[in-house]
Amino acid sequence: MLQNRVDPSGDIIRTSARGSWMGNRGLIHDEHQQVQRPFRLTAWLICVLEFKGRKRTVMSPGLYTELFFLDEATAFSAGHRPCFECRREAANRFKLLWIKGNPEYHFTEKTPIGEIDAILHRERMDRRGAKETFRAVLKDIPTGTFVSYEGKAYLVRNGLLYPWSPLGYGTPIDLPEDSRLDVLTPRSTVQAFLMGYVPQITA
Repeated sequence: MLQNRVDPSGDIIRTSARGSWMGNRGLIHDEHQQVQRPFRLTAWLICVLEFKGRKRTVMSPGLYTELFFLDEATAFSAGHRPCFECRREAANRFKLLWIKGNPEYHFTEKTPIGEIDAILHRERMDRRGAKETFRAVLKDIPTGTFVSYEGKAYLVRNGLLYPWSPLGYGTPIDLPEDSRLDVLTPRSTVQAFLMGYVPQITA
């Protein structure tokens, strides 16, 4: 069982559960298929599982490390964003809505995606590599966002909190809408959700 699944905090875990999206942070495994670092690149991507008939052996020596997510919402929470090669339409939409939702950066459509990646990287982890979070009121948190509640990751969906596991979501809980929660999904990504980007969520 390979260590190649990603949880909502961005940690790379071992599980037999399969993912619906693939991710990329660069080459982070060794010749023995062991993860040696959490990332090599600041561009953390969300990719489709199949693209133009390409075939890969997972965790091949010298090639980027294939990571997998339960759904797109989980990938966004971990700090990833859509790939411009295999998901160009989604990537363009996310970029435009990210720019709209984060006007304080004064970015435009011509701004290189690397500048957005740099901001996402600051928002996903601190200098020690720990997960960055911010506080928000439940009623202001859009569907598709992850929060931490009593030490566990929950997906916010239509105001309810669904507990995450590698296999899917559990029975939701209902908290008061004025509850203040620690948000796992990067702040600027949440702003893109508020502008209309709807991440895919496993039923």
